[in-house]
Amino acid sequence: MSGRRDRGPLQRVQRRSRELQAQVQALRAESAAPAPGRREALRQRCMQLKKLVDENTNALYALKKADEPAPVGNYSQRKEEEEKLLLKLSQQLQKLVLVLDQDNVTTSYVVDQEHQKDPQAEDENEEEEESEDEESSEEEDSEEADEDKLLDDPNVKECIAVGNFNAQQEGDLTFMKGEVLLIHDKKADGWWVAENSKGERGLVPRTYLAVHSEGGESQAQSEEHIEVVDETASGTEIKKRTDSHWSAVRRAVTENDTVEVLAATGAVPAGFRRSTLFQLLEKGNQFRASYFLQPELTPSQVAFKDLVWNSEKNTIYPRPTRVSLIVTLCSCKMIPLPGLSIQVLSRHVRLCLFDGNRVLSNIHTVRATWQPKNPQTWTFSPRVTGILPSLLDGDCFVRSSSLSSDIGILFELGITYLRHSTGERGELSCGWAFLKLFTSDGMPVPSKMHELLLNGGTPYERGIEVDPSISRRAGSGVFHQFMALRKQPVLLVKLRSLSVQSKAILNLLPETLLGSMCYIHLLIFYRQMLGDALLKDRISIQSADVICSPILATFPQLVDQPDLMDALRSAWADRERTLKRSEKSTLLPDHKWAEEESEASRWRVIADFLKKSQENNGALHYLLSSENTHKAFDISELTYDFLREVRENNPGV
Repeated sequence: MSGRRDRGPLQRVQRRSRELQAQVQALRAESAAPAPGRREALRQRCMQLKKLVDENTNALYALKKADEPAPVGNYSQRKEEEEKLLLKLSQQLQKLVLVLDQDNVTTSYVVDQEHQKDPQAEDENEEEEESEDEESSEEEDSEEADEDKLLDDPNVKECIAVGNFNAQQEGDLTFMKGEVLLIHDKKADGWWVAENSKGERGLVPRTYLAVHSEGGESQAQSEEHIEVVDETASGTEIKKRTDSHWSAVRRAVTENDTVEVLAATGAVPAGFRRSTLFQLLEKGNQFRASYFLQPELTPSQVAFKDLVWNSEKNTIYPRPTRVSLIVTLCSCKMIPLPGLSIQVLSRHVRLCLFDGNRVLSNIHTVRATWQPKNPQTWTFSPRVTGILPSLLDGDCFVRSSSLSSDIGILFELGITYLRHSTGERGELSCGWAFLKLFTSDGMPVPSKMHELLLNGGTPYERGIEVDPSISRRAGSGVFHQFMALRKQPVLLVKLRSLSVQSKAILNLLPETLLGSMCYIHLLIFYRQMLGDALLKDRISIQSADVICSPILATFPQLVDQPDLMDALRSAWADRERTLKRSEKSTLLPDHKWAEEESEASRWRVIADFLKKSQENNGALHYLLSSENTHKAFDISELTYDFLREVRENNPGV
């Protein structure tokens, strides 16, 4: 390739792709006739190369035309061509792993499991293969593509097994090499419903099948197939198929074994993934409301950027922002139902600010409700009042000072599940949607009802359906296509413009924050207390002493625990000064998401406290009563150390 110095991010990705292509070609040539004892080393090198290809693919997805230092002609076309090349390399490596791992190949998801267990790096700087090898590999790819096309033909119903397969999960069909199978359903995820000569039905991996001709011969003749393992009754040599389902390769970039197993057994649709936003929440507190509620420092680190005192009005200054609105979750329709092998513990929507590449805010969660007679429809409470849990509040405020032209709201529908066979808990995405907040000319999108078609995969994937079977079942006519479109899952949300009063209230909040409207008054009260403690009552701006304030020390933790916020809302409604009852939080069981027993036990403690408090004219009598046992407060629980809690100025998370 050219030795010119790279001029931009796209060129760097392109050069890296050519280096990886040369290494893949060299590895394929060496694997065609591996030396004794080299198979395991080659397999590990293959897995490492696939990891490098996936990393380069992710780097390509993150590129934007605006990042280029100089204009690039046909930018989108070049980026698309590069994506095709990287996908081809990933496919080649996926197939090569199956060849090298022939003794242990059972299902396509085993490959990803080995990927996670083999992080060892091998030599990345291989010599480029000769042009003869390149031409040969192109011919092989062409032959494989023809075979795949014939095998996937819906009119081809009879297939011959080219290898032995033992059932790995309930619902799989065991078969022997050379056995003829009748295919009833060719699923897009690579697991087909087949029937053997005894009338037994089950799921079989497509990678073990070849087209069965009238003479009993297999159509699989690619040179990448491994050595002969048996012969048919007619004497024709049978070679084991090693090509994996093409669509499974792309999914392997972001999903793990468990999701593939669930999809393969029909427990969830093929478009479901591990929840992207839940994984971010699990990594730490940087995507939680408690983090964004803290004051942010200026670049100089000597003052607060979003917390300024107004001495004339004896309060903090309001902070107008570029994005300040209310979004109402209305309903979700046609959401696919999971199979009976998993129990759904929670249905919910997680939302955040997103620019197509980065999460720009905290991640807010709203739990959905549903009726047994119509389980495919999720609903939300339009306005939570009284004793209704804040977790159900569909009214959400959204604030951001980001100047990104691509900023919008990312919605991810999710379920928390329990797998009956293993007892495993997990979080799956049932689809996602992105609502851009500004048009191409910089104007805000209109405040109205928006019907958003849900996408499958992750927010970093494009063109994936939540349930591909809907489109496959649709006919070719206009009417059938229209009916199929009506069956696609959608999310209905409403953007509301702000009144003068609402805008003034929201401007007292941090510049970047998402949350529930039902407890916005508590957030504002906390911000006012921060202003008093950090700006008004401090002896000196240079003083960095810890501040004795139980509310400042504990309130941010409560924001991430909806049931405690409900307790504060209830206490606030009774009497404002009872807000200090948040100190009781140290006696509660640990907050655990979507665990019914934990949530019920916490609320029983909260309800008992509120009842006793009301009966005895306040919290003080209850807290000091000899009838109750309390844990002693640690000084760190009652002091607010703003040097530890404040956020450093960071334009992007």
